[in-house]
Amino acid sequence: MITTHQVCEIKIVQQEATLALALAGDWVLDADTPSLEPLLKQMLKDSSINRLVFSTDALGRWDSLLMTDLIRIIDRGAHEGIEVDLSTLPEGIQGLLSLVYAVPERLDAKRHDTKRPWLELIGDGAISAVHEVSSLLTFLGETVLSVGALVRGKARFRMIDLWINIQDCGPSAVPIITLISFLIGLILAFVGAIQLALFGAQIYIADMVGLGMTREMGGFMAAIIMSGRTGAAFAAQLGTMQVNSEIDALKTMGFKPMEFLVLPRMLALILVMPMLCFYADLMGIIGGSLVTVGFFDVSVLEYFDRTADAIHLKDLIVGVTKCSVFGVLIALSGCMRGMQCGRSASAVGKAATSAVVTCIVFIVIADSTMTLICNRLGV
Repeated sequence: MITTHQVCEIKIVQQEATLALALAGDWVLDADTPSLEPLLKQMLKDSSINRLVFSTDALGRWDSLLMTDLIRIIDRGAHEGIEVDLSTLPEGIQGLLSLVYAVPERLDAKRHDTKRPWLELIGDGAISAVHEVSSLLTFLGETVLSVGALVRGKARFRMIDLWINIQDCGPSAVPIITLISFLIGLILAFVGAIQLALFGAQIYIADMVGLGMTREMGGFMAAIIMSGRTGAAFAAQLGTMQVNSEIDALKTMGFKPMEFLVLPRMLALILVMPMLCFYADLMGIIGGSLVTVGFFDVSVLEYFDRTADAIHLKDLIVGVTKCSVFGVLIALSGCMRGMQCGRSASAVGKAATSAVVTCIVFIVIADSTMTLICNRLGV
């Protein structure tokens, strides 16, 4: 059904100091409305006008379009000191206009972009840092209390949750761990082979790949993968529960969120990360063997025999210890950001992003510290 409109128009009649506006036709959104610019310019230029009246005898249907135009006219009249008589307008329009001007606009309501002083930026950064440290210490304290409850046998969580988290953190992560670790071993072999081949020492590629994977790269790359995969997942899961008020419901029912939600996730990563580290080491060594055997005059037996001679038990222990510490840091970072999440969908995304960043920062700091300690101890 096609709706037809009466052509809307506005007639301007000036009688001495009074300006009369006659509104006619249908003032609706899909109508072809006349321009108000001539009227507004006349109100601006003609200083003899001190009063404005309306005539709506021929006015048809109207909607927000008419209201918008009337507000522009009234605001221009107020700016030029012209008295605007609204008594001849329909009661509906008068009621809406009274609502519009019931509360005047605040002078500082509009947003202004201002350049903040550098001292203020430093202060805000310091306050934010103090708040982050305080939140971290609080979360660590609650985690220690939860672990203490677990040691005493009083921690309350479901074993099925622990097994589900082990499944998510362990077997489900094997494919990506396989691919990345294999490629890392392959890259290490290529990088070392470029220099070792100059001296005819290709057999020592096995030493470099084996030690590099077991002491450092195996556990480190597994931790980086798990921070992006599992740390973000923990933050998103707990953040969504925060948005849906599920954590508040647990508190209401007498459950401690740290024991019921955080502890199973942390235990799962602690149990899984050493096995993932061993698996990553193995896949890295296999990747290195592919390059060494395939491109250089080294047999498979020679490669793995040299690898077994190069790797000692302490190297495996160092790598597994690092990876276990990384697992604790990933669980703490992901769960902490999830528990600190706000109450909106965007807050869940920010929590997941922040969890990944926090995990990686903590992993790099912990790895540097443990490497320095091992170097000083001669391990």
